[in-house]
Amino acid sequence: QVQLVESGGDLVQPGGSLRLSCTGSGMIFSSYTMGWYRQAPGKQRDRVAVIRSYGGINYAESVKGRFTISRDNGKNTVYLQMNNLKPEDTAVYYCNALSRAENYWGQGTQVTVSS
Repeated sequence: QVQLVESGGDLVQPGGSLRLSCTGSGMIFSSYTMGWYRQAPGKQRDRVAVIRSYGGINYAESVKGRFTISRDNGKNTVYLQMNNLKPEDTAVYYCNALSRAENYWGQGTQVTVSS
């Protein structure tokens, strides 16, 4: 049974930083494209960043230069380092694991950026 568990969400002031973590179990972690998505109240879930099994990375335009995605296959964990956070980054952040045949989601972690 595949399980993704996110952590690291918090309340932070504008300009602050957070690091989200997502640890997978029950899966061959290194074979999956891992991604971070976010959903603000009343809005659709949007892709923030993905990192492929071979290391290729893509970011949403809104987070380029501020967020960094990375993975440690030895720890079955993907990270999202978020710097210079803005109020519009407030959302529930979800971890995703994608292969050709499977698509899994974590339960989400709340990030709130407010003074």
